[in-house]
Parts: sequence; structure tokens; C-alpha cells
Amino acid sequence: MVVEYAPGKALARDATAALQSSGGRVVGVYRQPLNSADFASPLLAAQSSGAKVLALANTGADMVTALKQAKEFGLTDKMQVAALFVQLSDVHSLGLPVAQGLQFTEAFYWDLNDRTRAWSKRFSERMGGRMPTEDHAGVYSTTLAYLRAVRDSGTAEGERVVSQMKSAPFDDPLFGRVSIRGDGRATHDMYLFQAKVPGESKGDYDLYKLIATIPAANAFHPVGEGGCALK
Repeated sequence: MVVEYAPGKALARDATAALQSSGGRVVGVYRQPLNSADFASPLLAAQSSGAKVLALANTGADMVTALKQAKEFGLTDKMQVAALFVQLSDVHSLGLPVAQGLQFTEAFYWDLNDRTRAWSKRFSERMGGRMPTEDHAGVYSTTLAYLRAVRDSGTAEGERVVSQMKSAPFDDPLFGRVSIRGDGRATHDMYLFQAKVPGESKGDYDLYKLIATIPAANAFHPVGEGGCALK
């Protein structure tokens, strides 16, 4: 299921390439307009297709609607559902009775380790009890990396600061070991998560369980294939 705008197309392209490189194949593709309300037809087609996995190359409200309807049709009991872009706020909105079993990759989860928990606790205290998403963590870590590079280079001049950031890997409190490559892409480990079943959750934001760690070397486009020029 692919939402017809740039992010959806990019998700589908990259997921297809990864699937085919591992020997899998795409059984069918449904292209949906943004802000669709009815997924009955493609979901029923997916259910009868013989596919083992339903991949949702959509985001936000479209992903939430599609997953809710997949649950109503009983599809989530028969197929593995994989969301190609999802964040904690989406899973929280869905609730575990609907989201349980959903698989997805993210770079950050508040309950991943002691450092993510400590930072997320501070965030939550300032945000009315809400836990941070991957985007919140990314903005914090990007800003922190920039400020540290300004400090270490002794200047705010752009090229020199970027050169400092690229000069060596650094230990980020939220994303672990981060390297900024010559093409400007920051690389770090990624994680495969699965939404917990309701009985496994011990709190409002206790939503993920870790399935596997994807090393940075395997998680990102190789240099020259990511659409970014070397500098």
C-alpha cells in the first residue's frame, strides 16, 4: 500500500529493493491518494493474494486508518503487517489492541537503554507526561552535535563546523555511535521493533519490544546510492 506522494514512493522503492535483494518478491501494489478513508478493496485483495506481509508505505493518519481497517477485517491475524514509517505517537494513538504485532524500524525508543530513559524522563516532565518520538530525539541530537562542533572548532563558520562534525565518530546520548559520512549522511544503528500485546505493557507508553539491532553499516544506503553528493 503506497501513498501517492514523494515519501510514500521513496519508502516503497527502498523496501522493494531490500526485499528483492534478500530473495523476496512483491505480490501486488495498491497506490492510494493522500488522506484516504476507505481501504476495504486493497485490504481484501491483500488478504487473498497469498502474500505473507502487508507493507504500509504510508504515514500518519493514512497508516492509522489502514491498520485499523486491517484489524477489522481480521487481516492482522493472518498476515504480518509492517509499517515502513511509524513513530511512538502513531502507536500510542492506535492503542495496543489494534497495533499489537505491528513491526517497524526506528532509530530511537525512549525505553531503549539507561541514557534514552533518563533524557526521555526529562522530556516527559516538561511535556505533560508525553514521551518523545524519534523526531524529537533527532532534533535534540542534531542541535547538540552542532553546538559541540562549534565549541570544538572555535567558530560558527559553516564549512568549518561541518568539517569538525565529519572529522570523527561521536557518542550521541540518544543514538549511540554516530558517524557523519562524506556525503553528509549521519549513520548509526537502527532497530526492528514490534508493538507489544496489551498484556505485555506496563504503562501508557510501554509500547515497543526490541526484535533486532540493525548495524549502521547495513542500515543506510551505501555512499553514492543515497542521492547526496560527496564533499
